[in-house]
Amino acid sequence: MRYVAVRVICIFDLPTTTDHERRAYRRFRKFLIENGFEMLQYSVYIRTCPNRSFANKFYYRIKQNAPQKGDIQLLTITEKQFEDMVHIVCDAKKKQKILGSENLVII
Repeated sequence: MRYVAVRVICIFDLPTTTDHERRAYRRFRKFLIENGFEMLQYSVYIRTCPNRSFANKFYYRIKQNAPQKGDIQLLTITEKQFEDMVHIVCDAKKKQKILGSENLVII
């Protein structure tokens, strides 16, 4: 058996307008954490797995525990691909400086 570590990325967008939807959101988030996922961003969770067949188990588990409403996307990438991720942190002043004042869109 070949061990090539992979990362499962779970990206979700779940509605939280009603109490029932918020409860389903919290339950799903707790399920991810209990299964070893860590938060990368608010709706992006990631888990390291020893290989793809191990990662496929989480596809099934997440499908079984998914809330009735909302979108969930799963992506499996290798450790090498994950290492190539670029992390950019900007504060509001830097973003304005990067965009320039004439290109700033205020909604």
